[in-house]
Formats: sequence, C-alpha cells, structure tokens
Amino acid sequence: MQLQVSGLTDVGLKRENNQDSFLIDQDLGLYIVADGMGGHQGGEVASRLAVQTIRTVIKESFDKDKGIRPYDLLQRAYQEACRVIYNESEAQLKLKGMGTTAVTVLVRDNTLYIGNVGDSRAYLIHAPHIWQITDDHSLLNEQLRSGAVKIENIKHYAAKNVITRSVGFEDTVNCDVIERTLQPGEYVVVCSDGLSGLVSDQRICDIVLSLPFEDVPARLIDEAKKAGGDDNVTAILILGK
Repeated sequence: MQLQVSGLTDVGLKRENNQDSFLIDQDLGLYIVADGMGGHQGGEVASRLAVQTIRTVIKESFDKDKGIRPYDLLQRAYQEACRVIYNESEAQLKLKGMGTTAVTVLVRDNTLYIGNVGDSRAYLIHAPHIWQITDDHSLLNEQLRSGAVKIENIKHYAAKNVITRSVGFEDTVNCDVIERTLQPGEYVVVCSDGLSGLVSDQRICDIVLSLPFEDVPARLIDEAKKAGGDDNVTAILILGK
C-alpha cells in the first residue's frame, strides 16, 4: 500500500520547551509520537531517546532479521527504549524520574501494528467516522472505566495529565500492541495529548476530512492553540492510498 504522510510539532503557548518528539520514516514504514515527562530537561531527553531507540531496533530488524513478527519487534523496541531511558535517568541526577509516552505505527503491506504506552493516541478515520485505536494509560481512564468519574465531568477532573504507564520511568514496561488492516482512503492520526486533550475527536475528524492533506497537521495544532495551547502539540497524519 502507498502512504501519504505529514507531521508537525509545536511548543504550544505556555511551555518554554518542546518535550514532544516525533518520527516519520517512510523507508521503514515507521511513525512515532512521544510526549516526555520529567522536568525541563528530562521530558525532552526521554522522548528523544524513545524515538531514537525504537527506530534503531526496527532498523536493525529491517536489515538483519526480517522474519521477526511485528508484534514481537515492537515489544523488543519498547523494552529497549525503556531500558535506555531508565539507565540514563539513573546515571544523571538531573534526569531522575524521567519517562515518556510513545505511540508507534509500524506498517507492513496493508497492516498497521500500533505500539502504545501512555496517553498519546492513535485514531482511525474512515469517513465520516473516527475511532480511538489506542487505550489511554491514565488515571482518568481508569476512573472512567470504574465509574468513579462520569464522562460529563471530565473537564472538571483535576488529575487529567496523570499517566499510569510510561516508557523509562521504570526499567521495564508493558506495551500494548494493536493490529489492524488499513483500507485505501482511511486516515490514521497519531498525536500527543496536547491535541487530544483540547480538541474533540469529532473536531479532529472534521479537520482531517475537510482540508487539503498537507494543511491538516498545522490546522490541528492551530486548533489546540485556540483552545488554550497549554501543552506541546504534535500530530502525524497518515493516508492509505
């Protein structure tokens, strides 16, 4: 399958530095968004290390071990990224406690393999509908599932940004891997919560379906800024053709 891909990141309106990192590698069929945490330096380092390490593991497999299942490959990549980040945080006191979310889309033929840790997201859009593919590893999502918080009360929930799983905060991590066929004409949006936390799913869908492809990431970021822009914002758009 042919893919059209575009991506963009922005510091937003209220942060001093950008702790999001992203990757578009068409040769590997690899697309990543990572949103770091751990202070001014730690988050930036963690997200960068996650993206670099996941890419390195995928690239080595692409060159030497093409027989490995994509599911196992993503698990390997996330564990290695977790180890690298954790060891770096142990070696440098100023980076102690850093970690990152990471959503990775690995495309093989017409199949998506999506690795996920944290509350960055991957969406699927099949006009006119949008679905969240990934599951948020967040305190809010746990509270919603248990019934302790109602959907209508989300905007008043004080701990929206508390995640329950990250890459690198500990030396191992449990990575979700989702497999799905991508049909021609379907879109995938991969984004940090700087977008999904401020712009509704339906609004994201409307922007994707109403604008020229190359204009979408910038417009999504502008929409997050209009809604307050209180976090870094990153969006990758993928179209199956």
